[in-house]
Amino acid sequence: MRTTEGTASAVSFTRAGKAYGDVRAVDGVDLEITRGETVALLGRNGAGKSTAIALLLGLCPPDAGTVTLFGGEPERAVRAGRVGAMLQEARAVPRVTVGELVAFVAGRYPAPMPVGQALELAGIERLAGRRVDRLSGGQTQRVRFAVALAGNPDLLVLDEPTAALDVEARHAFWQSMRAYARRGSTVLFSTHYLEEAEAHADRILVLDRGRIVADGTGDELRRAAGGSRVSFDLAGRATGDLALLPGVRALEIRGDRALLRTEDSDATVIALAERGAIRGLEVAPASLDDAFLALTTTAAESAAKTSAQTTKETEPVR
Repeated sequence: MRTTEGTASAVSFTRAGKAYGDVRAVDGVDLEITRGETVALLGRNGAGKSTAIALLLGLCPPDAGTVTLFGGEPERAVRAGRVGAMLQEARAVPRVTVGELVAFVAGRYPAPMPVGQALELAGIERLAGRRVDRLSGGQTQRVRFAVALAGNPDLLVLDEPTAALDVEARHAFWQSMRAYARRGSTVLFSTHYLEEAEAHADRILVLDRGRIVADGTGDELRRAAGGSRVSFDLAGRATGDLALLPGVRALEIRGDRALLRTEDSDATVIALAERGAIRGLEVAPASLDDAFLALTTTAAESAAKTSAQTTKETEPVR
């Protein structure tokens, strides 16, 4: 990896915005990613992840604010080979071998990574002589990773890198990514697999409606969303006052069972016990799934979901 000077920031968004008609895909985002960090980007479909990545790579300009890479324009960093990217849209190149493809891409950059090193980091040295259009899905994905490494980048951007891969292929891919990150490089990846974000990122960003709604480790996100989950059987009881119990941050009804996300499980359980609502009671730490849902679900959506799932109320919880 090349020696770098100047700013310690690899990625910087300052009040960055991008709209498509009335839809604000990215809405006033402020973000700093320092060199050497591995950062996961989470969000529902339509949250703005792909647009944020497009702004980062210079594929489209922001309507407002600024986006810089290593203190300069994204296009300049990309042309210099300082940024490598694996995007979701890609097609296999016919009649060329893996080694030929990686060598061709490397030749487009001023200070490329040696082809053999890129193949080794991607774990595909044995595929160098194989045709790209005759590989399995997992093998093709790792070739795309080698192509992203070809310019010897300081920053690697991965857009849903393990989508549609089986468990074995996903495991092999993350081994390769960690080998790259251990070189002191910066990684930003988007994923729908929450366990991947927690296992492979130093930091998790949650994007919703074009804005960053959470930024921290998995434990910090769980605490921000309510640190525990309390659930119990409703047994025909009403749900009207459950959201007002001590510590409760969010309420969800699943059939005849209530799930409460709470920042003080002791206080919540005591209040439930006073009302006699402890049938089938379970208390567990909030999962990252719970945190993600809490952070990306509006009060209106939560109320609508609860209303749709709740049967006719009978007596108040006492």
